[in-house]
Amino acid sequence: MIFVRGSGGGTDLTGTVFERGEDPPTYKGAPDEDAAYVWVCDSFYQVESGGSALLVDGSEIRVAFEEPMPRGFDTRDRAVSAAREHVRTQFARIGVDPGDVDVAVTKADPA
Repeated sequence: MIFVRGSGGGTDLTGTVFERGEDPPTYKGAPDEDAAYVWVCDSFYQVESGGSALLVDGSEIRVAFEEPMPRGFDTRDRAVSAAREHVRTQFARIGVDPGDVDVAVTKADPA
């Protein structure tokens, strides 16, 4: 597993790239199980009411979550690139400048 973690506005978001041989969670619309790399991460957006509270840049906002949609990729580079873009996009959706988001990519320690 490869973790892709974005940090910005005082909050964090982490998603996972599953590699061939690892079992990603299954959801409606999951990619072909033969994909070499599968990216899974939450998607969310800011709402006026309802949703969940989130502290961003010292102010509370409300966010609603979408069902995670796994995406399959042929190469590690493509999966990680898409993961970085996805993380930055989620921060932009809640008003954090994507350029201000620090993204770290780490390989999970084998158990």
